[in-house]
Amino acid sequence: MINPAELELLQQALATLAKGYEKLPSFTAEFDTDAAAQVLQLVAERMHDNYPYYHPQYAGQMLKPPHPVARIAYAMSLWVNPNNHALDGGKASSALEKECIVELGQMYGWDAPLGHLTGGGTMANLEALWVAGRLHPGKRVLGSKQAHYTHSRISDVLGLPFSAVPVCNDGRMDLAAIEAMLKAGDVGTIVATIGNTGLGAVDPLGEILGLANEYDARVHADAAYGGYFGLASELRDETRAVYDRLPEVDSIVVDPHKHGLQPYGCGCVLFRNADVGQFYKHDSPFTYFSSAELHLGEISLECSRPGASAVALWATQQLFPLEKGGQLAQWLDLGLLAARDFWQRLADSEHYQPLMQPELDIVVYALNAADARQASDRARRVFALAAENDLHLALIELPVGLVQSYLPELEANAETMTCLRSVLMKPEHGAWLDRIMTILEDCAVCGSR
Repeated sequence: MINPAELELLQQALATLAKGYEKLPSFTAEFDTDAAAQVLQLVAERMHDNYPYYHPQYAGQMLKPPHPVARIAYAMSLWVNPNNHALDGGKASSALEKECIVELGQMYGWDAPLGHLTGGGTMANLEALWVAGRLHPGKRVLGSKQAHYTHSRISDVLGLPFSAVPVCNDGRMDLAAIEAMLKAGDVGTIVATIGNTGLGAVDPLGEILGLANEYDARVHADAAYGGYFGLASELRDETRAVYDRLPEVDSIVVDPHKHGLQPYGCGCVLFRNADVGQFYKHDSPFTYFSSAELHLGEISLECSRPGASAVALWATQQLFPLEKGGQLAQWLDLGLLAARDFWQRLADSEHYQPLMQPELDIVVYALNAADARQASDRARRVFALAAENDLHLALIELPVGLVQSYLPELEANAETMTCLRSVLMKPEHGAWLDRIMTILEDCAVCGSR
């Protein structure tokens, strides 16, 4: 878990950082090291009560360890503790953030997007829908029933009506349902989810763009989870077609703290049209303008934001440029291939039934049983037994009708059914599938007794 080389690199980086302040009179903040040592040991012990998120046997929620270069850069920057709200608070880190935004925008074919980092996808989506609401005041927001639940919450906060669009059996939004809602004439924004967090499904963006154009609606791409996969070479053709259309949307959210190898929290919102910056303008008397340049506080709803996030992301993008065929893209491909391999192994098992074929690196699967209640009970037992064997999965509650499209003989004696879900987002997951399947098969046998 702990690589001593990381601590050595951090020490070297801190030594270089200190040289930048050598001209100042000597000053060291004093603190009680003995008392701090005792507290830190307590903290370390309390932190044992976590799942091993970094390990390949954690195959549950979308938790991916940050790359060492991101950890080290983030930690190093904390000795300065920059604040990227204004240039006075984070001069160097603000410049690094702007460079990161340009590179992220170029990943979607945008040369000069307006955007900034956020505390995560929720805040980033809030900003995107806030701008959408200013452009279409009071108009409805449409989002998938499998979209992240924050969209309905955010819409409520913003005073915008929200309607959930049913999904087809593949987990993507039903286009006929979208058009029926658009015909009412009160829709301002359609949220297309590029990799929904439950099923990993990618909404049919090309068709959504066509409908939005016809009915004069804005399209926001929530690519918080799947935003980096456009770099991959192993996407299915229909999924690749979605990523090819991303340059046409109005706004995009992506979370570098997912596949971008960053610590929490590091989200990002991007707008294709920089003119939307007009909605952010303010005249704060205490923002400390030391430059005539646009500062990030003028284009963000958040005020104080950690410059450390920008430092870590910039360092990571220097080491792993956002380019097709690069190292980051290769790691994404490993996740895609691992998910397909895992899906096939589950299909070959007598105990499990995988649902839709994975578009990204998320696999959802059910336990074979006569009815929905039995299948749910078996899934929960396997979930608990697997954890006892250090394999950590996730549970997902799905409409029985969706599950029945893959298990047609299943008796629907409940409205919803509990299934298992695995996110294979670590590059090492493919090499661990033999062990993961062995544990799963053993737990399925034990759980059926």
